[in-house]
Amino acid sequence: MATASLVHARCGYSPRLCNGFRNNGPIGSNTASCSSSSSSSSSPSSSSCSTSLGINSNWKSQGFRAQAMSTPTRGNVASPGAAFNAKDGPDHLLVLVHGILASPSDWNYVEAELKRRLGRNFLIHASSCNTYTKTFNGIDGAGRRLADEVIQVVQKTETLKKISFLAHSLGGLFARYAVAVLYSPSSSSSDSSDNYVEPTNAKSEKSSTTRGMIAGLEPINFITLATPHLGVRGRWQLPFLLGVPFLEKLAVPVAPFLVGSTGAQLFLTDGKPNRPPLLLRMASDCEDGKFISALGAFKCRILYANVSYDHMVGWRTSSIRRETELVKPPRRSLDGYKHVVDVEYCPPVPSEGAHFPPEAAKAKEAAQNTPSIQNTLEYHEIVEEEMIQGLQQLGWRKVDVSFHSALWPFLAHNNIHVKNEWLHSAGVGVVAHVADSLKQQESSPCIPASL
Repeated sequence: MATASLVHARCGYSPRLCNGFRNNGPIGSNTASCSSSSSSSSSPSSSSCSTSLGINSNWKSQGFRAQAMSTPTRGNVASPGAAFNAKDGPDHLLVLVHGILASPSDWNYVEAELKRRLGRNFLIHASSCNTYTKTFNGIDGAGRRLADEVIQVVQKTETLKKISFLAHSLGGLFARYAVAVLYSPSSSSSDSSDNYVEPTNAKSEKSSTTRGMIAGLEPINFITLATPHLGVRGRWQLPFLLGVPFLEKLAVPVAPFLVGSTGAQLFLTDGKPNRPPLLLRMASDCEDGKFISALGAFKCRILYANVSYDHMVGWRTSSIRRETELVKPPRRSLDGYKHVVDVEYCPPVPSEGAHFPPEAAKAKEAAQNTPSIQNTLEYHEIVEEEMIQGLQQLGWRKVDVSFHSALWPFLAHNNIHVKNEWLHSAGVGVVAHVADSLKQQESSPCIPASL
């Protein structure tokens, strides 16, 4: 693995988020760089999340983790083929999740490159359940479909023990919802189910169970590429609107007509005025799902964000930062990873989590009924701050990407995951960085950090 890029990563406390300090050093040599935050000790109030989105409660109540790993053919070692698979099959499932109006073919280059770099221990699966216009049906619906698909893959491969997600754009939000559906708390956790059953092929080490499991497997990496974690509402969050207030105001009511319920969710206008928008609920543990606990179960969480030239997703929302925390990034690429310009580890920031205060409900009602620049801005600022506080309860590694020197920089949104090998080849350095990050977590230890 080329280590030059990781040597230049900034692993210390970030003044942008943590008012602390930075220290240079290899990511692999600093356990903080992959520190996982145990979220079982922090469950934001569920009062802000009053109703359920319909997560399949049967999975939880019937010992989902055992169900995920139990099929009529599982454990059949009588045949030579089954015995061979149990010994030599892949043990790490990597799920690739595409974005809006896309398909599994968007991952052709990435899938081939990851197979070449990662080897046979990884089973790489490009999700196909949310293709094209299915991405318009809402983040919650797409997330449940993705969860069902993951279960089917897990059932077919008896050797799997670990799971990671790599998602592009809107797919990152689908993946965040799906892992909450697939999440099972550890048996020692205070909120674990009475019907919890340990899966037969789950690792027995304490480190793999105290954080909880995803689809009955040990969660390792959760990686997103240019994902709008804070939605697309607000100045420059949807860059092709050029930051023009009139266009940003016009986009809010138009989005649901163009991209269905997904559009309303991205612009934070979904649901009744007194109901928190979905993205705010997804920044907490609530009745809809253990969203923060599920993310906190992963050994490492990484955000890749385009600092400029991304016409679909702004730098702030893809890197989960406040506008005041955006500073001019370096222009020089890290050695061996062209267009990757900065790596920063941001440790967990203790907080009470995300809430939906009364003033947010009033602002949402005003933004929905009598939209104006002033009241929509007030609503967005309140909700964005709550989302940031909820998500910052976890540690994140933030990787900034800049295609300013690329031949076609305005293709940044698709360059970052090389959607087309010939048209978007500027992103090959980013894919190489992702591959080396995945390899690194296979061997590096991780010390869980409490919220």
